[in-house]
Amino acid sequence: MRYRHMNNRRRYVAASALGALFAMSATVQPARSDTTGSASSGQDTQKTLRICASTKQAPFSEPGATGIENKIMTAVAEAMGRKPVFVWTDRPAIYAVRDQLYKNTCDVVAGLDEGDDRVLTTKPYYRSSYVFITREDGKAQPKDWKDPAFEHISKIAVAFGSPGELMLRQIGKYEDNLSYQQSLVGFKSPRNQYVQVPSDKIISEVASGNADLGVAFDPEVARYVKASPVKLRVTVIPDNATRSDGQKVPMHYSEVMGVRRDDAALQAELDGALEKAKPQIANILKDENIQTLAPNS
Repeated sequence: MRYRHMNNRRRYVAASALGALFAMSATVQPARSDTTGSASSGQDTQKTLRICASTKQAPFSEPGATGIENKIMTAVAEAMGRKPVFVWTDRPAIYAVRDQLYKNTCDVVAGLDEGDDRVLTTKPYYRSSYVFITREDGKAQPKDWKDPAFEHISKIAVAFGSPGELMLRQIGKYEDNLSYQQSLVGFKSPRNQYVQVPSDKIISEVASGNADLGVAFDPEVARYVKASPVKLRVTVIPDNATRSDGQKVPMHYSEVMGVRRDDAALQAELDGALEKAKPQIANILKDENIQTLAPNS
């Protein structure tokens, strides 16, 4: 799940902060649960795993439990000998920890960044990176944020508040790109609502030639790159980006699951299941076209 909270290093600092203001005044919608596979009966005594899930977080979480994290969580639940029960919300996943996990409507959130101090986290189950996306026939093919190719790039599709947007500010491309960036969400104001550029929109803009470049976390767009009728090039961004003051802007991230701080037993059980489910998780990531990195790379 993406776009979760304003302290998450990768996940869209500015946009999440605006969304949080809206969340304070919004009515929290009740969660609803369902199980994967056949319906449960009153005679079913199998333990369940209640999984926080959003209907509006494609490609990670979506109705039918066909999202990347939905599939990974199903594999992990099965490795635990539990039945996966997805507790759904129609709100963006940035609110999952606060509005679902903390309120005890579900017990585990997938797709958090390693080091998220709001929760107890599992060991990482994969690592990936931010990437540049261009058309294969594109004239400008940057390999890092200092590449001279940026001189020939004007329109850049990127998520609000992301490390990609932050780096556009650092290389002097933010202001010139702002009007185009706002057009990607129909010039909607973030006032009193959460506004974000959909991942598939980033890819369609590049494929159509409307954007010269897309910047995104690879797992957010890999599915759409794979499905694109136009051949696209995906370049892993080196993890050496910095702000003007020298502070590092991470481009590589490890994914973990999170449970409530007092649930060390579930944390340990999930760690064991993640080890057991490694082959299934690897197959899911491969099928989704996600580029993974070696641990600590």
